Amino acid sequence: MNYYYLLESIILESKPKEKIKSFKKFYNDFLEEKLKFKDDYIPYEMKKPSYSEVLNIISPKNMPKIKYLKTKEGKINLLHTVAHIEYSAIDLALDAALRYKDMPKKYYEDWLEVANDEVRHFLMLESLLEELDTSYGDLAVHTSLFDAMKSTPDLLSRMAIVPRFLEANGLEHNNKIMGNLNSNLDEFNKKILNALSIILDEEVDHVTKGDRWFKYECERLNLEPEETYFKILEEIYPGCTKRKYELNIEARKKAGFSCDELKFLSKKEDCN
Repeated sequence: MNYYYLLESIILESKPKEKIKSFKKFYNDFLEEKLKFKDDYIPYEMKKPSYSEVLNIISPKNMPKIKYLKTKEGKINLLHTVAHIEYSAIDLALDAALRYKDMPKKYYEDWLEVANDEVRHFLMLESLLEELDTSYGDLAVHTSLFDAMKSTPDLLSRMAIVPRFLEANGLEHNNKIMGNLNSNLDEFNKKILNALSIILDEEVDHVTKGDRWFKYECERLNLEPEETYFKILEEIYPGCTKRKYELNIEARKKAGFSCDELKFLSKKEDCN
């Protein structure tokens, strides 16, 4: 069985349940070393998200604000928003495990493990949505994460932007959402908090994996990691390095960020 062609078919699958079912079999086959890496594969061209034919896509600026977390509507908006992030992250991890050939085996192990985590996260959130009598896809979604994937076809920029910028930013956003939930605590919000706590802990590991392979590629290309990182951020998101970020310092340190990077992003004189 050809690793590349099977994985491409999973990424391009439009129906979430079919995608997840196919991925689970694929991942099990990968772990049992039943798949072959054949060199004739040419990566597919990224034109549109896999979910474009089954979900209603709108501009990010038109997405509902996450507020009123004591109301059913507020809980649904929050869960659906995070579920879409996790579902999009499945495709991002799978694409990382597909697009870049001739990498060490550990690389493919890392990104398929990330995809498996994202599947589990998505299913947790989908289950909570079902408790509120709704389903993933009942609300509109945006394509921000797909756009980031499309903007980073090479390994260096992909590792810099997706795990080391977007997912790292999620370490702070997750904390803020959890704080809002604690301020509006009820029995159902406790369930959401538990799910977000699991996601936060595991996404530190995802950023760590991105850090590892970003630095691997910097070393291979004889590039200085910190200078290269900020250069790529400005190329993809002009002006973003001028902002002052409120950082989850402890989580970012665990994930591999240097003190100099944290000081630069936070515009502080120390990284404590």
